[in-house]
Amino acid sequence: MTVSPEFSAGAVAAIELALLTLLFVVALQMLKSRHLFAVVMLSGIYSLLSAAFFVSLDAVDVAFTEAAVGAGVSTMLMLSAMLLTARREKPVTPGRAPVALIAVLIVGAALVYASIDMPAFGDANSPANAYVGQAYVERTPNEIAVPNIVTAVLASYRGFDTLGETMVIFTAGLAVMLLLGAGAPRGGREVKDVDDADNGKGGNT
Repeated sequence: MTVSPEFSAGAVAAIELALLTLLFVVALQMLKSRHLFAVVMLSGIYSLLSAAFFVSLDAVDVAFTEAAVGAGVSTMLMLSAMLLTARREKPVTPGRAPVALIAVLIVGAALVYASIDMPAFGDANSPANAYVGQAYVERTPNEIAVPNIVTAVLASYRGFDTLGETMVIFTAGLAVMLLLGAGAPRGGREVKDVDDADNGKGGNT
Protein backbone atom coordinates (compact mmCIF):
# COMPACT_ATOMS: atom_id res chain seq x y z
CA MET A 1 0.00 0.00 0.00
CA THR A 2 1.45 3.32 -1.07
CA VAL A 3 0.61 6.70 0.41
CA SER A 4 0.19 9.60 -1.96
CA PRO A 5 2.39 12.67 -1.40
CA GLU A 6 -0.73 14.81 -1.11
CA PHE A 7 -2.08 12.68 1.74
CA SER A 8 1.30 12.64 3.48
CA ALA A 9 1.65 16.43 3.23
CA GLY A 10 -1.90 16.88 4.50
CA ALA A 11 -1.27 14.60 7.48
CA VAL A 12 1.91 16.47 8.40
CA ALA A 13 0.12 19.80 8.11
CA ALA A 14 -2.69 18.52 10.35
CA ILE A 15 -0.20 17.34 12.97
CA GLU A 16 1.66 20.67 12.91
CA LEU A 17 -1.62 22.59 13.23
CA ALA A 18 -2.66 20.42 16.19
CA LEU A 19 0.69 20.97 17.90
CA LEU A 20 0.53 24.73 17.36
CA THR A 21 -3.01 24.77 18.77
CA LEU A 22 -1.90 22.86 21.87
CA LEU A 23 1.04 25.23 22.30
CA PHE A 24 -1.33 28.21 22.17
CA VAL A 25 -3.70 26.64 24.71
CA VAL A 26 -0.89 25.73 27.11
CA ALA A 27 0.56 29.24 26.85
CA LEU A 28 -2.83 30.76 27.71
CA GLN A 29 -3.18 28.47 30.73
CA MET A 30 0.28 29.49 31.92
CA LEU A 31 -0.74 33.15 31.75
CA LYS A 32 -4.01 32.53 33.60
CA SER A 33 -2.71 30.27 36.36
CA ARG A 34 -1.58 31.73 39.69
CA HIS A 35 -0.27 28.43 41.08
CA LEU A 36 3.49 28.29 40.55
CA PHE A 37 3.56 24.48 40.55
CA ALA A 38 0.98 24.38 37.77
CA VAL A 39 2.95 26.97 35.80
CA VAL A 40 6.15 24.91 36.08
CA MET A 41 4.36 21.75 34.96
CA LEU A 42 2.73 23.57 32.06
CA SER A 43 6.11 24.96 31.01
CA GLY A 44 7.44 21.40 30.86
CA ILE A 45 4.46 20.37 28.74
CA TYR A 46 5.09 23.37 26.49
CA SER A 47 8.70 22.27 26.01
CA LEU A 48 7.64 18.72 25.12
CA LEU A 49 5.10 20.01 22.60
CA SER A 50 7.78 22.28 21.14
CA ALA A 51 10.11 19.29 20.79
CA ALA A 52 7.38 17.37 18.97
CA PHE A 53 6.83 20.35 16.67
CA PHE A 54 10.56 20.51 15.91
CA VAL A 55 10.49 16.81 15.01
CA SER A 56 7.66 17.49 12.54
CA LEU A 57 9.93 20.13 10.98
CA ASP A 58 12.78 17.58 10.67
CA ALA A 59 14.86 19.48 13.24
CA VAL A 60 15.60 16.45 15.38
CA ASP A 61 18.75 17.92 16.96
CA VAL A 62 16.82 20.97 18.19
CA ALA A 63 14.04 18.68 19.41
CA PHE A 64 16.50 16.65 21.51
CA THR A 65 17.90 19.83 23.04
CA GLU A 66 14.45 21.22 23.80
CA ALA A 67 13.31 17.97 25.40
CA ALA A 68 16.46 17.55 27.50
CA VAL A 69 17.02 21.17 28.57
CA GLY A 70 13.55 22.68 28.34
CA ALA A 71 11.41 19.82 29.66
CA GLY A 72 14.06 18.08 31.75
CA VAL A 73 16.72 20.26 33.33
CA SER A 74 14.72 23.51 33.42
CA THR A 75 11.68 21.84 34.99
CA MET A 76 13.85 20.21 37.65
CA LEU A 77 15.56 23.50 38.49
CA MET A 78 12.26 25.37 38.64
CA LEU A 79 10.77 22.75 40.99
CA SER A 80 13.86 23.07 43.18
CA ALA A 81 13.52 26.85 43.20
CA MET A 82 9.90 26.51 44.32
CA LEU A 83 11.20 25.18 47.66
CA LEU A 84 12.42 28.71 48.41
CA THR A 85 9.23 30.54 47.59
CA ALA A 86 5.47 30.38 48.03
CA ARG A 87 3.24 28.15 45.97
CA ARG A 88 0.98 30.93 44.72
CA GLU A 89 1.73 34.17 42.97
CA LYS A 90 1.35 37.29 45.10
CA PRO A 91 -1.82 39.24 44.32
CA VAL A 92 -1.13 42.25 42.14
CA THR A 93 -3.24 45.21 41.19
CA PRO A 94 -4.46 44.68 37.62
CA GLY A 95 -3.38 47.35 35.23
CA ARG A 96 -2.21 48.00 31.72
CA ALA A 97 1.32 48.13 30.40
CA PRO A 98 1.20 50.11 27.16
CA VAL A 99 4.99 50.19 26.80
CA ALA A 100 5.22 46.38 26.97
CA LEU A 101 2.35 46.00 24.50
CA ILE A 102 3.99 48.41 22.06
CA ALA A 103 7.32 46.56 22.37
CA VAL A 104 5.63 43.21 21.68
CA LEU A 105 3.83 44.60 18.63
CA ILE A 106 7.02 46.12 17.23
CA VAL A 107 9.05 42.93 17.72
CA GLY A 108 6.23 40.80 16.29
CA ALA A 109 5.95 43.03 13.24
CA ALA A 110 9.73 42.88 12.74
CA LEU A 111 9.71 39.07 12.91
CA VAL A 112 6.85 38.82 10.41
CA TYR A 113 8.62 41.24 8.07
CA ALA A 114 11.88 39.26 8.35
CA SER A 115 10.10 36.01 7.48
CA ILE A 116 8.74 37.34 4.18
CA ASP A 117 12.04 36.80 2.36
CA MET A 118 12.64 33.34 3.78
CA PRO A 119 12.85 30.54 1.19
CA ALA A 120 10.14 27.92 1.01
CA PHE A 121 10.41 25.01 3.42
CA GLY A 122 12.53 22.25 1.87
CA ASP A 123 13.64 24.37 -1.07
CA ALA A 124 16.70 22.65 -2.56
CA ASN A 125 17.93 25.95 -3.99
CA SER A 126 17.85 27.84 -0.69
CA PRO A 127 21.23 29.11 0.62
CA ALA A 128 21.23 26.65 3.52
CA ASN A 129 20.81 23.67 1.18
CA ALA A 130 22.76 24.88 -1.86
CA TYR A 131 26.04 25.95 -0.28
CA VAL A 132 27.15 24.94 3.22
CA GLY A 133 24.39 22.38 3.65
CA GLN A 134 25.20 20.69 0.37
CA ALA A 135 28.90 20.60 1.30
CA TYR A 136 28.07 18.85 4.57
CA VAL A 137 25.96 16.27 2.73
CA GLU A 138 28.71 15.54 0.22
CA ARG A 139 31.76 15.61 2.52
CA THR A 140 30.48 14.06 5.76
CA PRO A 141 30.50 10.38 4.61
CA ASN A 142 34.13 10.73 3.51
CA GLU A 143 35.52 12.98 6.29
CA ILE A 144 33.61 11.93 9.42
CA ALA A 145 32.95 8.33 10.44
CA VAL A 146 29.46 9.19 11.70
CA PRO A 147 26.42 8.03 9.70
CA ASN A 148 24.15 10.84 10.93
CA ILE A 149 25.03 14.17 9.32
CA VAL A 150 23.48 16.27 12.10
CA THR A 151 25.48 14.38 14.73
CA ALA A 152 28.64 14.81 12.67
CA VAL A 153 28.08 18.57 12.45
CA LEU A 154 27.40 18.94 16.17
CA ALA A 155 30.17 16.64 17.39
CA SER A 156 32.90 17.31 14.84
CA TYR A 157 32.55 20.27 12.49
CA ARG A 158 31.30 22.57 15.25
CA GLY A 159 32.52 20.52 18.19
CA PHE A 160 34.08 23.50 20.00
CA ASP A 161 30.82 25.41 19.73
CA THR A 162 28.91 22.43 21.16
CA LEU A 163 31.46 22.17 23.98
CA GLY A 164 30.93 25.86 24.75
CA GLU A 165 27.17 25.41 24.87
CA THR A 166 27.58 22.45 27.23
CA MET A 167 29.81 24.53 29.51
CA VAL A 168 27.25 27.34 29.56
CA ILE A 169 24.43 24.95 30.53
CA PHE A 170 26.62 23.30 33.18
CA THR A 171 27.65 26.68 34.63
CA ALA A 172 24.05 27.89 34.72
CA GLY A 173 22.91 24.71 36.48
CA LEU A 174 25.76 24.95 38.97
CA ALA A 175 24.91 28.61 39.71
CA VAL A 176 21.25 27.73 40.32
CA MET A 177 22.25 24.91 42.68
CA LEU A 178 24.47 27.30 44.64
CA LEU A 179 21.67 29.86 44.86
CA LEU A 180 19.24 27.20 46.08
CA GLY A 181 21.69 26.08 48.73
CA ALA A 182 23.62 22.88 48.11
CA GLY A 183 22.84 20.16 50.64
CA ALA A 184 19.85 21.95 52.19
CA PRO A 185 16.40 20.59 51.28
CA ARG A 186 14.84 24.07 51.50
CA GLY A 187 17.97 26.13 51.01
CA GLY A 188 17.41 28.81 53.65
CA ARG A 189 14.54 30.36 55.55
CA GLU A 190 11.10 28.83 55.62
CA VAL A 191 8.46 30.41 53.42
CA LYS A 192 4.69 30.41 53.63
CA ASP A 193 2.02 30.75 51.02
CA VAL A 194 -0.03 33.93 50.71
CA ASP A 195 -3.13 32.09 51.93
CA ASP A 196 -1.34 30.98 55.11
CA ALA A 197 -0.20 34.52 55.84
CA ASP A 198 -3.75 35.81 55.36
CA ASN A 199 -5.05 33.23 57.83
CA GLY A 200 -2.75 34.55 60.52
CA LYS A 201 -0.16 31.79 60.40
CA GLY A 202 2.60 34.28 59.64
CA GLY A 203 5.72 33.59 57.67
CA ASN A 204 7.60 35.41 54.97
CA THR A 205 6.17 35.60 51.49
